[in-house]
Amino acid sequence: MAGGAAILANPLKLDISSHRKCVFICFVVTVSSFQYGLDYSLVGGFMAMPGFLKEFGYFDHKANKWAIDPTVQQLISSLMTIGTFVGSLLVGPFSSKFGRRYGLWTASLINFVATGIMIGTTSIGALYFARFILGISVGWFLTFAQVYINEVAPAHLRGIIFAIYQTQLSTGSIVGAAVDRATHLNPGPSAYRIPLAVFFVAPTIQSIALFFFPESPRWLMTQGQLEAAEASLRSLRNKNIDETEFQAELNEIRISTQEQHEQHKGKHLWVEMWKGTELRRTLLSIAIICFHAANGSSWVNIYTTYFLTTAGVTNPFSYSIMVTCMGVIGVIASSFVVRHLDRRHIVLIGVAGCGLCQLSFAVAWTVAPASQAAAKCVVAFICIFTFFYVAYAPYAWLLGGEYPNNHLRAHTYGVATALNFLGNWLGVFTAPYFINPSALGWNAKYGYIWFGSNAILFVFTWFFIPETRDRTLEEIHEMFQARVPARKFKGYICTNTRAMAEAARKEQGVEAVHMEDIDFKVSGE
Repeated sequence: MAGGAAILANPLKLDISSHRKCVFICFVVTVSSFQYGLDYSLVGGFMAMPGFLKEFGYFDHKANKWAIDPTVQQLISSLMTIGTFVGSLLVGPFSSKFGRRYGLWTASLINFVATGIMIGTTSIGALYFARFILGISVGWFLTFAQVYINEVAPAHLRGIIFAIYQTQLSTGSIVGAAVDRATHLNPGPSAYRIPLAVFFVAPTIQSIALFFFPESPRWLMTQGQLEAAEASLRSLRNKNIDETEFQAELNEIRISTQEQHEQHKGKHLWVEMWKGTELRRTLLSIAIICFHAANGSSWVNIYTTYFLTTAGVTNPFSYSIMVTCMGVIGVIASSFVVRHLDRRHIVLIGVAGCGLCQLSFAVAWTVAPASQAAAKCVVAFICIFTFFYVAYAPYAWLLGGEYPNNHLRAHTYGVATALNFLGNWLGVFTAPYFINPSALGWNAKYGYIWFGSNAILFVFTWFFIPETRDRTLEEIHEMFQARVPARKFKGYICTNTRAMAEAARKEQGVEAVHMEDIDFKVSGE
């Protein structure tokens, strides 16, 4: 049934103050994204550090300065991305058996090993290996954190919490750029070893905090741990929550998860995600998450300092910090409107802005190559690009996690994240061929390619991306099962999901929704 305006099945109070505890838990879990932003910023800065180049580069006698071979540059940057690809593919099987929290703990352990190797080695081979396993860690941090947040956050606050997630990523980039700037003139290995030590901070904080946080109630429900799921959900909600309100949410999750279990019982989840109505959900999740790779952010983010140097911009490290700060401003700005503006609209505005910025600095470099005017234009439009990209990026991650059902979320999200990192790797690996003066030397003209890709993203969003603002995961599941067209999601009335929540609102029904006598278990692995 569809109507002009959606009637939501979310039984919770649609405010922030009633969910402070859950918001705090999600805030700590989003520390995972700090690592990703930190890596992009730190390693990009290493490419312009004499102390790093003396260890892993060569002295260019013609230019009378230290330089780095394009192949080494590619491998240092891209092996981390390959690691994230491999790690993300492992998220589904690991998560199905061990849950979300153990995934984050394992990511921390791998991070500690990789960072120790990078700090201690002077071997380029060992550095390559450390970059690869660090990528596995980063991939697990990002994917497990986002799956966890999608499953524990109240529907109406998922947008704000993902804005916090992106803020943590941008904060990591700022910290990385600032530390690089502080140490880049050090003549020896301390120029890059001191920044690398920052990799230990965020995982240590999160690993300790996770001992006090519950597992995802939706994951526990898929495992048949019904009492544990109820206890988990209760620990995520404030103590003074209305019991009828709590039981309504629990009932909605329980019934929907049980229906999903019956649908996939005895089947392999890797196969199920490509069949029936799940195929559409899988493809949409992959598509929207891969927007991050398809808009040109990978080459702009990791090569900002190097790119500004070759563009003739003076004091590139300071400008790199300014660029990152523009991203923080962008996500903060979007966090004020995400509860009031449809997610599709935010994505449309974001990809349009990114595409126009790529086009603008490409045109500027075409008209006046290597000039100070063009260099200033490059700085300006990279800043604006970063604003638009970071403003919409968290909601692309959010939508990608909302589309799959509870049983397939980790598998689908892992594959989507892996393919996004594969796209990032392609962008990072090929960028030096375009921007490095010893190769094609296109510099900012590389933006022409990414203007075209952003135009495709705009058209795809307009026709195929459904609107899910303020919808519970169970409502989204119902709409996909009903094969609702993308343009009708916003006004669709989820009668079945509303009935689940309403069943627990009846005064005599509150006790009836307890689940001691219900037994179901996933056996689809």
